[in-house]
Amino acid sequence: MASEPTVAPPVDEQAALTPISPNMLSQETIDPLRKKLVSIESQRILGVLDECISKMELVASLPCTRGQAKNLPLGLRAEETRSLMEHLCQAEVYHTLVLQKDLREEIRTDELKAAQTSVQNSLMDLLRVLRPRLSVEAGLIVPGLITEEQKPVEALVKGLRELRAVLLDRLLTTAGEERERQQRTQELRLRHRANMELVTTLEKEVAMALKDRDEEISKKDEVIWQLKSSLHFMEKTSDHYKLRTRRDAEWQHQSDMKTSEDKQTRLQEEANQLRAQLSNLTVEHREKEMALRKKNQKVETEIENWIQKYDVDMGRKQMELEEMSQVYEEEVVELRQLAEHYAVMEVEFTQIMEERRLARERREEEERDMVMKSHAATIIQAFWRGWLVRKVMRSKGKKSKKGKKSKKK
Repeated sequence: MASEPTVAPPVDEQAALTPISPNMLSQETIDPLRKKLVSIESQRILGVLDECISKMELVASLPCTRGQAKNLPLGLRAEETRSLMEHLCQAEVYHTLVLQKDLREEIRTDELKAAQTSVQNSLMDLLRVLRPRLSVEAGLIVPGLITEEQKPVEALVKGLRELRAVLLDRLLTTAGEERERQQRTQELRLRHRANMELVTTLEKEVAMALKDRDEEISKKDEVIWQLKSSLHFMEKTSDHYKLRTRRDAEWQHQSDMKTSEDKQTRLQEEANQLRAQLSNLTVEHREKEMALRKKNQKVETEIENWIQKYDVDMGRKQMELEEMSQVYEEEVVELRQLAEHYAVMEVEFTQIMEERRLARERREEEERDMVMKSHAATIIQAFWRGWLVRKVMRSKGKKSKKGKKSKKK
């Protein structure tokens, strides 16, 4: 008995059977949210790479011989043409030295180094002269002049462009996006591993199913052989049954032919009646069709009139809407002006209320001061009156004592 297959998590079979490639990983990773470089350092790095790509494209489009320089555009200046021809001369000298075989190895090596240095210097001078024209490089690039020797330079340009795309993606990607991308990549790798395990399990199940299928086929082949043997025996025993069945069939055929002739006659009469009924119904339906056509034409005319009326009404409504929109814009402008005036008035009102509050506080402070002064004056006056009363009483007491003494004397 085959072992029971393990239950795998539900996954898409197409996704499970498709291996995950780096292109799929890059497509399913998270795209950076930013679309433009913000920092100056990133822009400078990308600018350096763009300038390098432009120079390499120009190098790939330059002719290899002076004969090919005739196909270049006529808009080059004298200095540019002179630098280009100087570079082509140095390149021809270098190629001539490369093709020479009769020189000694030491002399040939020294001359090749000197020629290579001259070619490099002339190329640097040419790029320096053509640098202001790199912005209009399209006029200098001639695709037909790229030879087999310049194919590696073109491949290098393609690689630099791919490097620029990768560098731009890395510069636009923040640290959080990079962590999220790594997490997404790890999840995809884990899913790919689970899918591969599922594929292994399915392959085992398929092998077991094929084995079961082969056993089932062998059993059915045996059953088919038995059925063929039984069929051969039945063919031998059925010949007598065929003869008897044929005689019965001929007798039944004659009986059926007689019955069918009677039935054909009856059906022909019914068909004639149905044809007459069909012609009557056709006439009746044509009259109804004409009436419905007239009604349909009338309805279409009414619909067209309603559409025209709708267009007129909508045009008028559109004009009213435009007028109301214009009035609304004017009122909005007036409202904005009133709001500005209200803001100014509110500031002035706030200043006036603040001045009134300060005046009220100052007046209340003066009133409190006046009350305190009045209270103090009342106390002072009371004290003064008391002192005067006591003074008068003391003076009266002294006078009465003096009178008493004078009376005693």
